[in-house]
Amino acid sequence: MRDHTKLKAFALADELVVLAYKVTEKFPKEEVYGLSAQIRRAAVSVPSNIVEGCARDTKADYLRFLYMAFGSLRELRYQISLSTRLNFLRGRDLANIEPKIIETEKVLSGLIKALKQK
Repeated sequence: MRDHTKLKAFALADELVVLAYKVTEKFPKEEVYGLSAQIRRAAVSVPSNIVEGCARDTKADYLRFLYMAFGSLRELRYQISLSTRLNFLRGRDLANIEPKIIETEKVLSGLIKALKQK
């Protein structure tokens, strides 16, 4: 079994969840079951899939869950973009979450590539 707590991708994804919850607190109340909930679900899915992949026996399963985490990360990126265009998210909140998404994508992508090369 792999230790997810030793992965930089996990640490970044975990930080991203906290940021996602913080920025969506300010969304309009009518979005509580809409875009706000979708953002939170996508954000939580990223580290959750990394953790589940680490618990799998085979490299193929591990990679499959890392790809799911990456897909959720891309979903989150779109949802943040949409939130910006709807003026739900701006200023400092946007400046905090966007770079964290990009950094997490780069690190997770690097982990996937490294595993594929082994």
